[in-house]
Amino acid sequence: MPLVLATAMAALLAGASPAPAQDPPAASRTPHTADVGGFYTNGDHVHVSSTPPATASGHGWWVRVKGGRPGEKAKVTIWLQAKDRHGKWKSVASGSKKVKPTKGKASSTHRANARKTCESKKKTQWRSLIDVDIIGEADSPEKAVTATMTFNCGAGV
Repeated sequence: MPLVLATAMAALLAGASPAPAQDPPAASRTPHTADVGGFYTNGDHVHVSSTPPATASGHGWWVRVKGGRPGEKAKVTIWLQAKDRHGKWKSVASGSKKVKPTKGKASSTHRANARKTCESKKKTQWRSLIDVDIIGEADSPEKAVTATMTFNCGAGV
C-alpha cells in the first residue's frame, strides 16, 4: 500500500521550501524542491515474503509534482532498518537504482528495493529509509521514513 501524504503539497506547489527534516520525519512522503521542479519521495511499508525463505522487503520510488524534463532519472536508495535490543534503528540491507519518476505506486522498473532474509522468528520492528537524488540537480537532504511494522523476522541486530 502506498503511504499517505502527510504534508500539504500546496506550499510546495507555491514554491515554498519544505519543512526541515525531523528524526524520523513526520511525513511519509517527503516533498522536495529542485531546480527542475517539485517531487516527493514515496515507498511501501516493509513486508515479509510469503514464500520461503522468509525475507523482509521494501521499495522506494519518486513522483514528479511539477517541472522536470523528458527522460529524467533519479538515484533512489532504500535502507531496511530493524530495531536492535537497545531500541536503536540499524540499517541491515540497502539497494539503489536509477529510475524515472512514477505517477503513483511504482512498478518494479520504476523503484529501488532492499531485501533481508530473516535470521530467526524473533519479533522485530522494521521500517525503511528512502532517499531520492535527481541526477544532475541539487535537492534537499531529507529522506522519507516508512511506518514501523512488526514481524516475527529477526534481523540479527
